[in-house]
Amino acid sequence: MEHELFSSSVASTALRDRPMLVALAGMAALASAMGIGRFAFTPLLPMMLHDGVVDLAGGSWLATANYIGYLLGALACMALPWLARRSGRVPGAAALARSGLVATALLALGMALPFSGSWPALRLVAGVASAVVFVNVSGWCMGRLVALGRPAMGGLIFCGPGLGITLSGLSASAMVALEWRAAAGWAVFGLLATALCALVWPVVQGAAAPRSTAAPAAAAQPAPPRAERALLTAAYGLAGLGYIVTATFLPVIARAVLPAGSAWPDLFWPMFGAGVTAGAVLSTRTPSHWDRRWLLGGCYAMQAAAIALGLFWPGAAGFALGSLLLGVPFTAITFYALQEARRVWPAAGDSFTGLLTAAYGVGQIAGPPMVALLLHHSATPAQGFQQALAAAAAALVVGIALYAAMARRWPLRA
Repeated sequence: MEHELFSSSVASTALRDRPMLVALAGMAALASAMGIGRFAFTPLLPMMLHDGVVDLAGGSWLATANYIGYLLGALACMALPWLARRSGRVPGAAALARSGLVATALLALGMALPFSGSWPALRLVAGVASAVVFVNVSGWCMGRLVALGRPAMGGLIFCGPGLGITLSGLSASAMVALEWRAAAGWAVFGLLATALCALVWPVVQGAAAPRSTAAPAAAAQPAPPRAERALLTAAYGLAGLGYIVTATFLPVIARAVLPAGSAWPDLFWPMFGAGVTAGAVLSTRTPSHWDRRWLLGGCYAMQAAAIALGLFWPGAAGFALGSLLLGVPFTAITFYALQEARRVWPAAGDSFTGLLTAAYGVGQIAGPPMVALLLHHSATPAQGFQQALAAAAAALVVGIALYAAMARRWPLRA
């Protein structure tokens, strides 16, 4: 028995020492936590509407519950370093990430049960699990890759959300063609999340790296100006509001505009996921000396243009191109923002990352209620969606202005 346990431990250690496996484990974890735990709801919402188990207003509040949970999870991650310094009993990043993956699978399976009264709570806790996995698995995997001397492979981790979104979108399209009910879709996604968790489990464990001797030097660095931290936080939060309207309601908006029976609405969400994956790969190839604030402004401009396409070119071609353009900067924004956070305040560690994630969550929370309010006060659903898309694009334009102001006020030093 002891020999078997020793062999298992050695095998696990060997897996976490292989950079490609670490990157693929992070990719699979984010595919589950983000692609399923958060965004599987988008392609399944039209199925739930068709089944009559929820209406548009109810769908908006289910989405909001998930985003509130994401905010709570981010706040919890922000507080963990403080708790660890005082109690020393906080689980490590790997343990928290694996727990979140287990929760993601169980909560998706729970949505397949015919207890609609529990759905808001399930979506709330799923949001918490998504944030916990995102913060901890990205931090663990990137730290592990640095320890293994392969930090450039960290960008591959952020292909996970795009792959998860593409897979969930194509799967939902097939389910619609086969006339499956939404409950069956949730069950399939729950089983898929279980399989992804099993793949991640033997790799993501233990500390990412030994304690660095450079930590005291980093801690001695002065904190950046409060105004700089506040502007970065606000600008990143606007990204949450900017994309969320389209990301949540894209299939519903497309079905309302395109001819009945069109196959296109089920394809726009996988196109978004393909764009996310491509953008994650491209973001790893940007030179390290480029100012991330200008890159972030460019990403916001691309997403604003994608939203404008849906407003001014509401057809199959416009939605298709808009879906790709919305997806390409999606995880690139997160990747660049995390890099900028480390540059601005390296001594803060995961606390500043948690704060940025929380601000992003606040932006997301504002989106679905805004849509519900505009739909309620509009003459037609199409008019309400147009107003919501215009507000989302305006939020991204404000974010661009904030990044430009930061780059001019606090230029990079050579």
